[in-house]
Amino acid sequence: LTNFSLSPLGTSSAEVKENRNIDNLEDHSLGSTDSLFSPLEEDNNGRMCQLRLIYKKLSWSDAPKNALVQLNELKPGLQYRMVSQTGPVHAPVFSIAVEVNGLTFEGAGPTKKKAKMRAAELALKSFVQFPNAPQAHLAMGNIANPSADFTSDQADFPDTLFKEFESSSGGDLLSSELSAKTRRDRPQADAPKSPIAILNELRPGLRYACLSERAEGRRLRSFVMAVRVDGRIFEGCGRSKKLAKIQAAQCALQSLFDIRAPPDGRVGLKHSRKTCPHLPQDFADSVFHLVREKYRSLVGGCSSAHARHKSLAGIVMTRDLDLRRAQVVALSSGTKCISGEYLSDQGQVVNDCHAEVTARRALLRFLYSQLELFLSKRMEDWEESIFVRHKESSFRLKDNVHFHMYISTSPCGDGRINSPYEISNDLHSSRHLVRKQRSHLRTKIESGEGTVPVRSRGPVQTWDGVLQGEQLITMSCTDKITRWNILGLQGALLSHFVEPVYLHSLTVGSLRHTGHLSRVLNQRQERLGPLPPTYRRHQPLLSGLSSAESHPPGKALCMGVNWSLGDLQLEVVSTSTGRRRDSGTASRLCKHAMFTRWSRLQPDFLSPQLGLHVAGSKDQQLMYSEAKMSARLYQMVKQQWVRSLQDSGLGTWVRKPPEQEQFVLPI
Repeated sequence: LTNFSLSPLGTSSAEVKENRNIDNLEDHSLGSTDSLFSPLEEDNNGRMCQLRLIYKKLSWSDAPKNALVQLNELKPGLQYRMVSQTGPVHAPVFSIAVEVNGLTFEGAGPTKKKAKMRAAELALKSFVQFPNAPQAHLAMGNIANPSADFTSDQADFPDTLFKEFESSSGGDLLSSELSAKTRRDRPQADAPKSPIAILNELRPGLRYACLSERAEGRRLRSFVMAVRVDGRIFEGCGRSKKLAKIQAAQCALQSLFDIRAPPDGRVGLKHSRKTCPHLPQDFADSVFHLVREKYRSLVGGCSSAHARHKSLAGIVMTRDLDLRRAQVVALSSGTKCISGEYLSDQGQVVNDCHAEVTARRALLRFLYSQLELFLSKRMEDWEESIFVRHKESSFRLKDNVHFHMYISTSPCGDGRINSPYEISNDLHSSRHLVRKQRSHLRTKIESGEGTVPVRSRGPVQTWDGVLQGEQLITMSCTDKITRWNILGLQGALLSHFVEPVYLHSLTVGSLRHTGHLSRVLNQRQERLGPLPPTYRRHQPLLSGLSSAESHPPGKALCMGVNWSLGDLQLEVVSTSTGRRRDSGTASRLCKHAMFTRWSRLQPDFLSPQLGLHVAGSKDQQLMYSEAKMSARLYQMVKQQWVRSLQDSGLGTWVRKPPEQEQFVLPI
């Protein structure tokens, strides 16, 4: 008798459409709308009895049924299967699929029940006909009172039921007054819906919370709004709360439903590194896939133990942001740092084996190899190098070269532990929590996982104190990333030769709260003051993944791997000793190895043409610590940044005993 279909827009914006059979009604006309709601004992030549039977069938049950029950009545015996479980342990995301009429529908949610319900909703959307329209509306979340009695004398017909009625003369079912009311209530088709409206139709009842509000000058303000959808947090920022909410909704639509902003840009989403430093999602996902595939290819010949990892980091190099020419240049895994008993006074251990830290050290090896290419006598080597000479005194990256880091989990420290979403499920309380947390510096737990606030009274640890059992202090990865954003990735030694090298983007896998991480990085730069030329307050573009990467549960292995472009194979390092796992010898990432590479370049770069000088006597060997301190501009910016942290009340940056850097290379 009647066909009902659901709009493809979403589950809660479903409109019931009636395809009238005009041939059955063309000979009958109703004088007024009152006859439509009058008692139906008078059959009006049998036509009203037929209409009553139709509405009786539409409301054959008063008890509302959810999507699972509705789908089971339409298609009994359907089998639901578990597809995946992603996300961290405290906020899992389940995916469950069901096959209906040869098509597979997959739903996601924070629980298996909600994921199953979502799959059923998607399957219901694909049906053209529903035997029970009110219950179908309830399953789709559209009508507030789906069990209304359509046969009641006083019943009010829902406007959505008549939205798609065609107008006809003479034999029209509705009077002109009702048709006019329907046209007035119908929304304009040309008016595009905002991302907030679309998301609310797909997921009704969402609440937005203001996480931060910052003034930029006298008139400019910046807001960060967040919304929780299907157990995941999405953030947006803008000059007003409305614009920030629009961006948060758009992020959710793109990630969960693959609904993107229209090409005309009428939604008004504008990304800027200063106000909203977010990386395009497609680019971030591509960086992740490049790192993952490179890691899989490298561990293909290793044992299963080496192939496992709890934390993975990689650095991808692009030219003009062209992913077709992208290369993975550094890669590592690991989650621990050494204890004080393994500290070396010859620089032969890797103190910090966290993945992002060793990935940065692996990048240093790549930078050394590129400098060596430039110093080659072959013209093709010069052209292949990523460096160009600048002002006859140093080198810098070519303008089109960019580095992008991927980390499989949020960096340890304040970027992870003080995220407002991990403290409270109530987003409306997170504004107070953000104000309360002050982005304090944190240190890693010796030979373990996790971080604690800095408690040291002095800026430098002593060698004898560590040897007598004092815990070796290693600053958290969040703290080190903030330092890279000021001083660069190249470190003190390479700053003799090259200008600062900064990350263009940072992509975080699981436990990702890029909005919070962005605020942490910004807050630590607020009192820095003006910087000398070539140094800047840098903030990389940030992004998570469209779907969280899964990790094996359990404790992290006491080993990590590292690789740089040009290496033939992975190097496996014991994270508890900081040395090679197979032989116990020094790793290629240790201070001693880096100093060796630097010393080989030193004679070429200390020529009068380059104008570079390193303090020290010609008759006396240069110590590692002296070589670092001779990078005066770098050390000056470093001290300025450390003082700004103290002035901001964020804590003291604690350095390891200086004896570990007071070594010379053998002649």
